[in-house]
Order: sequence, then structure tokens, then C-alpha cells
Amino acid sequence: MPQSLSKHYAHLVFSTKHRELVLLDRFRDRLHDYMRGILRGMSCFAVELNSEPDHVHVLFALSRTVALAEAVQQFKRSSSVWLKQLDPSLSNFYWQRGYGAFSVSESLVEAIREYIRNQREHHRNESFQDEYRRILTKYGLECDERYVWD
Repeated sequence: MPQSLSKHYAHLVFSTKHRELVLLDRFRDRLHDYMRGILRGMSCFAVELNSEPDHVHVLFALSRTVALAEAVQQFKRSSSVWLKQLDPSLSNFYWQRGYGAFSVSESLVEAIREYIRNQREHHRNESFQDEYRRILTKYGLECDERYVWD
């Protein structure tokens, strides 16, 4: 019997437009639940998800039927629409245009989960921008800082 099997983990990182501090704790759990639902709707599986006031980290297993760029686009678009409807103060909310998506091997899933879970503690010592630069360096990627921080 023919089968198509796939297991690709991605660590997705993106921020609010201009890193505005709008992802508030008062709706954080609802936002995370909604984001998990978006992934589930694409047959992707949220392994770990966390947000800080200006950015989001998501570790997920990508569905074998969805391209990464397509999944990210739908994830960001749907969550943006939901946030705008959630609270009148978010009517002008936008995510940054870009994102970082990094492959994660099975052997590192638990370490990345723990890293994402501990974002609040982590960001007491490192800004989002420094964190993002460090991740890019770890993956051997260069960015043009004129465009990465929209």
C-alpha cells in the first residue's frame, strides 16, 4: 500500500509590527489556543507555542500537505484578523512582514520546547532583536537589518 509520510519540525519566530508591546497577558491564553487551532486546521501540530508582548515562538510539526510559507502566511493572517476583532485597541494591529523559520531535528525537540516555554525568563537578559540575531547566526543566516525590523 503506497504511503506518503513526513515529519518536519519548524521553529517559527516573528514579531509584532515595529515590535509594539501589544500581546498582553490578559488575552495570552486565548491567543495561544486560537493559534493552536489555526495549525490544527492545516493538519499541523503545535508542539510548543509562547508569546511575549512583542513576538511569538512556535514549534510545530508541518503537515505533509502544506508548504511552510503557506502555513506561515495563513497562521499570521488568521491570528491578525482574530486579534483585531478581540479588542478595539488592536484595530490597527499587524505582524511584521517577515519571519524566521528554522528546521529542528527530532533530537532537539525537547530542548526547543523548553526554550520556548521559558521565554519570559529568557528575555530578562536578552532583547528580542539580540535573540533573533543569535538564532540567525546559529543557523548561518545573514539578514539586512534595514528590512528585518519592520
